Amino acid sequence: MKKILVIDDYPDNVFLLQDRLEQEGFEVIKAYEGNMGIQKAIEEKPDLILLDIMMPGVSGYDVCKILTTNEETKFTPIILLTALTDAENIKEGLQLGAFDYIKKPFNKIELVARINSALRFSETNKILLEVEKIKTYAATVVTANHEIKQPLTLINLSTAAIRRELSKENISKEVITKRVEFIENATQDIIKVLEKLGSIRKPVITPYVNNLNIIDLTAEGN
Repeated sequence: MKKILVIDDYPDNVFLLQDRLEQEGFEVIKAYEGNMGIQKAIEEKPDLILLDIMMPGVSGYDVCKILTTNEETKFTPIILLTALTDAENIKEGLQLGAFDYIKKPFNKIELVARINSALRFSETNKILLEVEKIKTYAATVVTANHEIKQPLTLINLSTAAIRRELSKENISKEVITKRVEFIENATQDIIKVLEKLGSIRKPVITPYVNNLNIIDLTAEGN
């Protein structure tokens, strides 16, 4: 069951929407002012928010701006409820990140149609985000393999060289010291690669080989 948060300072409007939405099989969460709406949006994680623009105190514009920039709620579609007919007022809400708007008074058919449209868009967006996460994860694995392979090979070769040296009667301290330095340097290279991968927030992904992608660790911003 999809969960819809209704934020409106008029209880009659809230109950009217609740009645119509529950008839369509939606679960309804109610908030009667802006701050309560913000709190419930974060706590309840609704699938969609119906937000009245004209509210005292924290306005619908303020709520919209806060929710569309909050990491926990920024992908939740918001439909503005407005009695305003000025295009600039509607434009302001859409520029703040609202998905759509409905002018009051609205009919049930339009309301449900716009809600379903927003929910379909949200589901598609979630799928695309998951695909991007998978692509980024795969590129991270390929990058780690590419960047770490050489220092790991050097570590293996140095370890083998140390073993051979230790099997001799006359052990060369100089050879062992040199190989240990190789291992230490290679280990530091691996640590740097892992730290770089762990610090990237917006990876730049480029084609690699065999239809694989790799993260460009030298790209500006990484």
